Amino acid sequence: MKYDGEDREAPTGAPQEELATGERSTRNRVARSILDHGPSTVAELAGRLGLTHAAVRRHLDALVADDVVQPREQRVYGARTRGRPAKAFALTDCGRDAFDQSYDKLAADALRWIAAREGGDEAVLAFARARIAEQAEGYRKAIEAADPEERAEALAKALSVDGYAATARSAPVGEQLCQHHCPVVHVAEKFPQLCEAETEIFSQLLGTHVQRLATIAHGDGVCTTFIPRASPASASPAPPLSAQLSTATHKASARTAGRNPA
Repeated sequence: MKYDGEDREAPTGAPQEELATGERSTRNRVARSILDHGPSTVAELAGRLGLTHAAVRRHLDALVADDVVQPREQRVYGARTRGRPAKAFALTDCGRDAFDQSYDKLAADALRWIAAREGGDEAVLAFARARIAEQAEGYRKAIEAADPEERAEALAKALSVDGYAATARSAPVGEQLCQHHCPVVHVAEKFPQLCEAETEIFSQLLGTHVQRLATIAHGDGVCTTFIPRASPASASPAPPLSAQLSTATHKASARTAGRNPA
């Protein structure tokens, strides 16, 4: 039996309802592929999903009409080739909402209450640090089990298990950790302390300074963190998270983590 998502002509007499179901299934696969891999061109989607370019364009047209994805000019790194760069399609806020499973309003209300009753922004930052430190214990195990040159990839896989659809890729002088989905994006838009604490914990887990280049909460298509290439001296495991959290809490006034340096 053929997969519902395959774009082939259905046999004569196929029920219209079955055809519609197949269309929705393929459309969902297109949207999910953009979620998992970030902004994608027609050619990239066709290659990943085994569809024709024409079929991908048809589904993208429908997703654009439903405000699930939007076209944007693809960023070109290095020398430009001739001709106009292919358009990349990215999820809209509405498209991301279809995948969100978090109780955004409840979480935002709770953080607002903490800020009002327990010490303002610093109290929210302390909560964000405690939250990500607990969550990161699983990430730490994955990183410690990996070779030094594979730690970014190990972190990406661990983040993906928690719904961040993360990947690691090489950069000229290091690596980029890309999170194509953020389960708490709508809360992080109001409370950037969540992004700050996350950036801090990445640095602590990897044992090196990292730089947050972009965040979905700030309106970028992907959360991108630059990880410089580790020197042999910096390849030793990071200290226990409990000790790191204690140190970080005492430095709550240093609000530079997660921001690009001036």
